[in-house]
Amino acid sequence: MSFFDAFFNNKILMASIIAWFIAQTIKVIHTFIVDKRFNASRFVGSGGMPSSHSSFVMALTTATGLTHGWDSAVFAIALVFSLVVMYDAAGVRNAVGKQAIIINKIIEDIHHKKEKKLTEQRLKELIGHTPIEVVAGAILGVIIANIVI
Repeated sequence: MSFFDAFFNNKILMASIIAWFIAQTIKVIHTFIVDKRFNASRFVGSGGMPSSHSSFVMALTTATGLTHGWDSAVFAIALVFSLVVMYDAAGVRNAVGKQAIIINKIIEDIHHKKEKKLTEQRLKELIGHTPIEVVAGAILGVIIANIVI
């Protein structure tokens, strides 16, 4: 079997990619409904509802458990990996986003007090996820894996 045949016949990988793709598509739709504007960059951007990181890794974990067994070492590795990714998405990356909002405000305030233009670029503020966004992404990943496998 060629590399490409093996790659595209890997159901675990395909479940993960499909879950990621659906989560990203939902973000575009969600942004369109909430902000009343189409923003194609949401398709590849991080942050927002649902968490595509969570969807991706939970599809991986669920598909691994369904394929190799819930008591397998590879399932345990996938689960631990998923928990770290989801913790990071809701914890560290969310905090970084909040810090970016504050730093951008400070830069804006300094810019308005000085007559000269500052060269600093605004930091990206939508980086992490709320716990609800992480849970929604995780549930989506579990559902997609059960459909694909």
